[in-house]
Amino acid sequence: MSQALPTLDLKTLSPDLRAAVEAHVAAFAIQARELDAERVARAHLEAEMQELAAHNERLEHLVRELQRARFGRRSEKLNPDQLALTFEDLEIVIGEAQEAHDRASNAEPRAAKQKRSKAAGPRSLPKDLPRVETVIEPDSLACPCGCGDMVKIGEDVSERLDIVPAQLRVLVTVRPKYACPKGRAGVAQAKAKPRLIEGGLPTEALIAHIMVAKYSEHMPLYRQWQVFKRSGVILDRSILADWVGRASFHLAPIVERMAELIKQSGKLFMDETTAPVLDPGRGRTKTGYLWALARDDRPWGGADPPGVVFHYAPGRGGIHAERILDGFDGVLQVDGYSGYRRLAQAERCGGDPLVLAHCWSHARREIIKATPKKGSPIADEILKRIASLYAIEKDIRGQDPQHRHAVRQARSRPLVETLQAWIGAQRARLSRKSPMGTALAYMANHWAGLCVFLDDGRVEMDTNPVENLIRPLTLNRKNALFCGHDEGGVSWGRIASLIETCKLNNIDPYAYLRATLEALAAGHPQSRLDELLPWSFTPQA
Repeated sequence: MSQALPTLDLKTLSPDLRAAVEAHVAAFAIQARELDAERVARAHLEAEMQELAAHNERLEHLVRELQRARFGRRSEKLNPDQLALTFEDLEIVIGEAQEAHDRASNAEPRAAKQKRSKAAGPRSLPKDLPRVETVIEPDSLACPCGCGDMVKIGEDVSERLDIVPAQLRVLVTVRPKYACPKGRAGVAQAKAKPRLIEGGLPTEALIAHIMVAKYSEHMPLYRQWQVFKRSGVILDRSILADWVGRASFHLAPIVERMAELIKQSGKLFMDETTAPVLDPGRGRTKTGYLWALARDDRPWGGADPPGVVFHYAPGRGGIHAERILDGFDGVLQVDGYSGYRRLAQAERCGGDPLVLAHCWSHARREIIKATPKKGSPIADEILKRIASLYAIEKDIRGQDPQHRHAVRQARSRPLVETLQAWIGAQRARLSRKSPMGTALAYMANHWAGLCVFLDDGRVEMDTNPVENLIRPLTLNRKNALFCGHDEGGVSWGRIASLIETCKLNNIDPYAYLRATLEALAAGHPQSRLDELLPWSFTPQA
């Protein structure tokens, strides 16, 4: 049985000893409080470390997902449109995770930490954007010292980007009538302003908005009809289609003039993409094609502005390309599609035989497609040599054709000749029916076209410029599913030609179409049609 410890009675101690004991007790109490505070701080730090570890683990997972989508195996890769959506969604999640971390840790938001550059101004917002200024004054300007009102010594100015949703409005035109009070003369009245659609409801600005929404933002007319309906305006989809069709009719001469001027160049790009068209007789869709004829001389400093014209055709046969290219002579950059071969033959209709420059990017894709999952030394070697050629192209981009030609003769031609001999040696070893043998045969069969860029400084190594122009058509096709008729494909190509040419020349498609439709409504003369071309457009303040 344990015995209780005796209790110390401080009153029995001498004053000095009692003071010493009280001091030790106080010190022990302080030490105990410090230990408790240390335990709380340590627990807080451990919790914060666990939170940071979880936060970092989530971010690392998202980064791995981004890397897999961008650099993963071919079977895991996405097309550029899907890849953009993947990046958007993952970046949204990353922003959400960062905001949650900032809020949980009471950290200053990242946006507040970023210092603004005085030279660039407040986030470098465009100066021509309308600004609504709000001045926030203190509740009282009376000086606390009692000397009167305080004086202004400066101000802090901050800017935030705001948006006002699209708003429909009605333009009411009033034309007063005047007459002689004594009835001795006729009636005086101002003439109505001209309209693109006489007696129609829409302004030219509204028609331009509908066209841009459909062919640039890829919003079909039935979705736009739903937007109008939410605003209380009931416009049948057929009415919207009628407006677009009428505008397309008036714009046709401009696109025809664009095609005429583009074909006066000495080097063009061409490519085609499918355009599903409804076939009412069979109750399903048939496959039409939009052929893109593009000019882009910027890589070699050409003076002609870039442009593209899309031609609709009911098929993919080379005869359609021959018809579109009637009157063009020079170099045509294309992929390996066999339908283009007739353009290089002596019996070509519409001009002299064309020089076909083939695409190294397509050849590279054939090699990648033939590469097995475990890899291939042949593929690795070819891709490395093609990368060396592209590195040279990067060094001479933007230079004049003479300089590009000289550099290619000195640096690129030896690499191409060595690659040709190496490919020949590999073809002798491989079966012609194997995937890699087929890919090498593709390169060998198109070798003359692949080498055109060596002898002409204007020619690019690939057709990527025109493929980039076709990509918006693909998005529009995915949203609209199909054209309602062959004529719908013609209108699609016509309006897309103007919109994509505007983008190539850094012009707002809406501003261009609005100004052009207004000019056409006002009776712009056909003799001055070149003034209405997209690359001739000058935005007004």
